[in-house]
Amino acid sequence: MAMLGSTRRPRRSTALAFAAPLAVCALLGCAVTAHGSPARAGGGSPARAAASGATAFLSTLGAESTLASTVPANGDANPYGVAVVKASVGRLHAGSVLVSNFNDSANAQGTGTTIEEISPAGAATLFADVLAAHLPGPCPGGVGLTTALAALPGGYVVVGSLPTSNGMSATARAGCLIVLDSAGTPVETIAGRQIAGPWDMTAVTHGSLTTLFVSNALVGGAHAGLHTIDSSTVVRIRLRSSHGRRPTVLGEQVVADGIPWRDDPEALVIGPTGLALSPGGTLYLADTLANRITAIPRAMTRTSAAGAGGTTLSAAGKLEQPLGLALARNGDILATNAGDGDIVEISPRGSQLFARQADPKGAAGSLFGLALTRDGAGVVFVDDAENTLRMLGG
Repeated sequence: MAMLGSTRRPRRSTALAFAAPLAVCALLGCAVTAHGSPARAGGGSPARAAASGATAFLSTLGAESTLASTVPANGDANPYGVAVVKASVGRLHAGSVLVSNFNDSANAQGTGTTIEEISPAGAATLFADVLAAHLPGPCPGGVGLTTALAALPGGYVVVGSLPTSNGMSATARAGCLIVLDSAGTPVETIAGRQIAGPWDMTAVTHGSLTTLFVSNALVGGAHAGLHTIDSSTVVRIRLRSSHGRRPTVLGEQVVADGIPWRDDPEALVIGPTGLALSPGGTLYLADTLANRITAIPRAMTRTSAAGAGGTTLSAAGKLEQPLGLALARNGDILATNAGDGDIVEISPRGSQLFARQADPKGAAGSLFGLALTRDGAGVVFVDDAENTLRMLGG
């Protein structure tokens, strides 16, 4: 994991993708078909090469560059979440990238409280310092900002909290989702039995309606004597919001369950992470512990949970503990690897097309959240080994 000065950071082996817009049909509840038929990908060599005649999006991107440090004045570290601002409102500027920090300056996991805003030119400013004492609603355990991060229309930002009191998994609590306004001020929290360690998130908006998909990493708590627990979930949350009117929860639905997770002395928690939504309504999930990408069909309209986290779309091969997910503009799925510092491109039918080294040192445990740039021509991602925001292409 990231290093800050001479302090040795606990190694993380495990999660924001910003989904492409859905068709109006899916939002209104009419028939939605899955984007291709899920199929298990074969194994094969993890060589960084295209596996078909189609040109992989990652292969078209230019050189990698560092945009900025993600460490704010208070010393928070271990950047996790990434979200691109689509429109300028208040302190949010179109094209800028928001980055959430999971660790504090003492390297304690689940205690980071800051969100940095980084301009396309690399200027970094503090967007928010979210303090537990100033939250407007419940958030069991306090504040420890995760990869769950999304910028919504109207100038609102939603971020997940999976807090600890001392950076150790034994003190991890359920947390909440925190809604911030365009000034970086918390205006509400979303908590309750469906929210248990919100680890990552993706969002899609049509008009005044926003749908969040949130992966939960702590559902059920640690069972005595069981190292791995198949109880994590993905929950769909409907919100209504507009400029000047904070988001209101309209309903919640678990769309996937039975996903494995475990608490870990070094990683704090390893569980379901990245999410990305296809234009056809299929939700893709990074099942980090099982080293696979799953497909959850009819995610916008389904009224029951897909068991075992959905159908395996792609597993093993070039995947090495996938974390963050995003959709490329050609519809392919991009996944950051915790295991080897690569970004892997996968087709909607599960073919592993390309792997590109994103961590310049090729180290494990460095990559987490990623997103497409505002124009879709590049990829921004965090390198938590260096506490930086980096970019491919753009």
